[in-house]
Amino acid sequence: MDIRREDLKVKKRRRQLLIGAGVGLALLAASVGVARLKPAAPQVERSSVWLDTVKRGEMLREVRGPGTLVPKEIRWITAETSAHVERIVVKPGAQVQADTVLLELSNPEVQEQLSSAQAAVSAARADNAAKKMSLENQVLDQKANFAQVQSDYESARLEAEAKKELAAKGVIPTIQYRQIELTAEQRKVRLEIETERIKKFGETVHAQVDADNARLQQLETTLTLRQRQADALKLKAGIAGVLQQVPVQEGQQVAAGTNLARVARPDVLRAELHIAETQAKDVLIGQGVKVDTRNGIVEGKVERIDPAVQNGTVQVDVDLEGPLPPGARPDLSVEGTIQIERLANVVYVGRPAFGQPNSDVRLFKLNASDGIAERVPVHLGRSSVNLIEITKGLNPGDQVVLSDTSAWDAYDRIRLN
Repeated sequence: MDIRREDLKVKKRRRQLLIGAGVGLALLAASVGVARLKPAAPQVERSSVWLDTVKRGEMLREVRGPGTLVPKEIRWITAETSAHVERIVVKPGAQVQADTVLLELSNPEVQEQLSSAQAAVSAARADNAAKKMSLENQVLDQKANFAQVQSDYESARLEAEAKKELAAKGVIPTIQYRQIELTAEQRKVRLEIETERIKKFGETVHAQVDADNARLQQLETTLTLRQRQADALKLKAGIAGVLQQVPVQEGQQVAAGTNLARVARPDVLRAELHIAETQAKDVLIGQGVKVDTRNGIVEGKVERIDPAVQNGTVQVDVDLEGPLPPGARPDLSVEGTIQIERLANVVYVGRPAFGQPNSDVRLFKLNASDGIAERVPVHLGRSSVNLIEITKGLNPGDQVVLSDTSAWDAYDRIRLN
């Protein structure tokens, strides 16, 4: 007969409990371990990212901007007066000389004013000539009168000197001598008056001649103006170059001051670059520039910086110093690189896709042994076109990812295959 043993049943249950507790602890430990594991790094093709190595040495700071070639010497020719465009003699694009007639204009009023000015000048010259002759005759009359008065005085003086001794000897009465002496003194006074009168008359003559000459000069100035206005009806280039624009048409009525033609010298050009306003603060007059015309590089220097900002850029004018390559012409699109400064013994790397100068960023630094790239904080310093200074966070020899990594913003590590 079997005997029921309760102790075996208790031992079996205890063993089951221990096994269950062990399994639970194992699962809990596994869960904790899994929770502590880092997320799996996403796989990234090495060829799809841009890697660069941090370096130490000299870094050339540059800024770059697009631009165009423009003539250095441009002349806009305007209408001197309101006029009617009769004929366009030369078409845009033609080579012209300084005396080349570009347009023929007409204005009857200008011709009439020129004729009136010529007549006024001729009449004034004739009046001046007649007045000068009259004044010269008056001067001669004054001189003749002066000579007569001077002669009378000399005669009276000589007579007084001769009669003085006779009067002293009693040959002639004293009263008679005194009369002769008084006559000499009167004639002396008259001579002094005539001397002053002829002096004043000479000054008057000069003043009248000067006034007449001033009026004549004023009329001649008006004549010169009218002649220039008449000559301007045949519009000339003024300089040797290329006729670029004629913004009017035959038969058109134009007002005074209207731009009628633009002439430029195509062989003397400068570059107008447009630099981003955030980079233009470092540009200074006199800095070296390399202008890429797509057909050669031309050296130059910054000669002017526009004080105003337009559409987020600052215009920088560059004086080209080297010879222009073939094909360089006005309005040609170019790209200019301005050399800001040379930084000696700095840590630098290629400029990342995102990251402004003097800012903090997080870049993926590659561990070459396992191909894992981890984000590290980096402080950026001064920048150039393709390079940027590293002030903290990286060392020479480190490899970092510079391309756009926004697709992995949720990860602190990536694996490069």
